[in-house]
Amino acid sequence: MSHEEWLQARTCGLGGSDASVVLGLNRYKTPFELWLEKTGQVTPQSSTSEAAYFGTLLEDLVAKEFEKRSGKKVRKRNAMFQHPEHEFILANIDRFIVGEKAILECKTASAFLAKEWEGDDIPEAYIVQMQHYLGVLGPEYKKGYFAVLIGGQKFIWKEIERDDELIEMIFQAEIDFWNNHVLKKNPPMFDGSDASSDLLKTLYPTAKFDEEIELPPHANELIAKYEQAKQEEAEAAERRKEAENQLKAMLGDYERAFAGDRIVTWKNVHSSRVDMKLLKEKYPEIYQEVVKETVSRRFSIK
Repeated sequence: MSHEEWLQARTCGLGGSDASVVLGLNRYKTPFELWLEKTGQVTPQSSTSEAAYFGTLLEDLVAKEFEKRSGKKVRKRNAMFQHPEHEFILANIDRFIVGEKAILECKTASAFLAKEWEGDDIPEAYIVQMQHYLGVLGPEYKKGYFAVLIGGQKFIWKEIERDDELIEMIFQAEIDFWNNHVLKKNPPMFDGSDASSDLLKTLYPTAKFDEEIELPPHANELIAKYEQAKQEEAEAAERRKEAENQLKAMLGDYERAFAGDRIVTWKNVHSSRVDMKLLKEKYPEIYQEVVKETVSRRFSIK
């Protein structure tokens, strides 16, 4: 396939990178965005970020470094695999381990994400992706490996065992998403992720002035949930502020203090800003030249 044909083929099913989206574990894409792609309402786009570009470019290098450090041999197979019973569950495998019923996923990560790979940790979205692949390939595939280049200068590799319970959970979620949302053209609910918030801002940037509707009955449950969470946030913020003020009183005139293995600071911060009110009063012409008006939407419940 060409890259464009491969992107189009992905709309016919759910791949490993889609699994974390279906489960609500992907920080970059919401289930609703995925639903739009799979129902053909938007064209799936390959990422144009530099991180994605270099990730693809460095895949061979990461695979070869894995061979050096692990002593294992890998093989690439240019094929798209399907689940034997659910043809919409797909898998594109980076590499197969020669002489072993196992697979390799090659990753590159920013230095800022290094903590996600510390010790035995593996980002949960990648764990789900790997288990999805092992599930598609069948029960004889017992493990997978991750090879990761972090910040362009640190290389690690990790082994992960097959988890049949997790695979079943992933597949059930994917079956539900495909049958009850994609095939029925029924959109999934938005979640609390930043990706959902950003998408809503893009879809509905401005309101129809002074127009109103009546919400469905189950909106009352969401309002109660919202108000309870808001109250809990206010109580937590008050407790945090109380602790902060008591610590500030202990610091007094000092900038830094130590408490066990923690460093507590209350530093001087020098900053400058434009007094927009004064600028408007004294230099109205300059104010009009530099002011930039924006339209946003404020949510509230009264």
